[in-house]
Amino acid sequence: MFSAVTSVALVGVEPRPVRVEVHITGGQPAIAIVGLPDVAVREARERVRAALVSSGFRFPARRVVVNLAPADIPKAGSAYDLPIALGVLAACGEAPPGAAGVVALGELALDGAVRAVRGGYGAALVARAGEKPCLLSPGSAVEACRVAGADVRAVLTLRDAVDVATGRAEPAPIPVGCPVEEPALDLADVKGQVVARRALEVAAAGGHHMLLSGPPGAGKTMLARSLPGILPPLEDEDVNEVSLAWAAAGRMRGTTRVPPFRAPHHSATMAALVGGGSGVPVPGEVTLAHRGVLFLDELCEFPKQLLDGLRQPIEEGSLVISRKGATVEFPSDVQLIAATNPCPCGHSGDRTKACACTPRTAERYRARLSGPMLDRFDLRLSVGAVPSAELAGRGGEPSAAVRERVVAARKRQTDRGRLNRRLGSRQLAALDWDPAASALLAKAVDRLALTARGWDRVRRVAATIADLDESAVIGEPHMAEALTYRSAS
Repeated sequence: MFSAVTSVALVGVEPRPVRVEVHITGGQPAIAIVGLPDVAVREARERVRAALVSSGFRFPARRVVVNLAPADIPKAGSAYDLPIALGVLAACGEAPPGAAGVVALGELALDGAVRAVRGGYGAALVARAGEKPCLLSPGSAVEACRVAGADVRAVLTLRDAVDVATGRAEPAPIPVGCPVEEPALDLADVKGQVVARRALEVAAAGGHHMLLSGPPGAGKTMLARSLPGILPPLEDEDVNEVSLAWAAAGRMRGTTRVPPFRAPHHSATMAALVGGGSGVPVPGEVTLAHRGVLFLDELCEFPKQLLDGLRQPIEEGSLVISRKGATVEFPSDVQLIAATNPCPCGHSGDRTKACACTPRTAERYRARLSGPMLDRFDLRLSVGAVPSAELAGRGGEPSAAVRERVVAARKRQTDRGRLNRRLGSRQLAALDWDPAASALLAKAVDRLALTARGWDRVRRVAATIADLDESAVIGEPHMAEALTYRSAS
């Protein structure tokens, strides 16, 4: 007496098919679950038994062994309740064999109701690859039905799951609607800040990390929140990656091609920011911002060790988290935008208001940002207070017009193979450089105390400026502008 139902395990953000094998044999009535289950999976024994009886099925009075294969992947959570129940019913003959020919994911209540669990999007991908129907609760089916070509069927109870899997009943309706995405701010709403707007355009065109420093109310946050609106729309593959990342975190993102924007508070923990947890690691904010923008407001309020923990993810585009029995890799290809005050009161260098901080207090405040972390910002810009005359005037160019130039610049970069932010020393050397631009950079090395990393970052920004100008040659004006952004405090 044997049956097998397909389910899903999330390894990082990657959905892996899990074969839920059920074998019923003689012996004392008991259920044994093997295959690296955690406590929640082992507790499925009691939930499944109660759900079967409450749904009017007979539980086999024999020994039941459930194997979750492959056995070397840790299984966590209550999502395996539904496939285990379907497997038991098919193995003991309480349900037709067709009840096992599905991909199933869901927690069972003691009365047989099917509850939503994380991973519905990944289950739909596995079902589509295996050309099988996917049984989920209506709550999980909302995100799963966004997978084109997947046969997603919502079920309310275990009895419904058996009937729908065997074609004896129609699936439950899937709720309509997704979370409403907060629209990106339009650059037309930003008053003044001509230089900052230009720097934001350069950052968007090359995918560069940027640090904004200035007094409170200067518009740093508003500029950062305008960035997604001038970035190119996500491609189909990017949308899939972002959706998987959010589904792995138990979140659902609205149907949009606007790059994600995440702005964690400075009180966030290391696990909340980069991912982790006590059990199987779950994605953090840097993964939720994958293919989009990670905005760190009040940068110097973040603990130093937290900022240093971001250095590797933003540089490599991925991070590996190891926990007892589980090592997973999360994507983290983000564009980092940060904003900070120059001192605790925020008015150091402000012409309109005197600073109330002592030099030692201001220095201790800035010391929270380590040199290696600071060196990873391609553009560093001082943003001053906006004069009243500009506040009363009209806004600048709208985001749609700026996005056209950004898309065109990125097209030139992708034709070369990769974004300028990802160019290595050899790729940079292969570009067409004006000798005057190279000479200007050489003169600035000592004055700006550029590191080897800083040397390459300046050249990447100069290449992006040339792309925006539709210039095949990176000239002296492009290098001069790039150095301006690098030398800003």
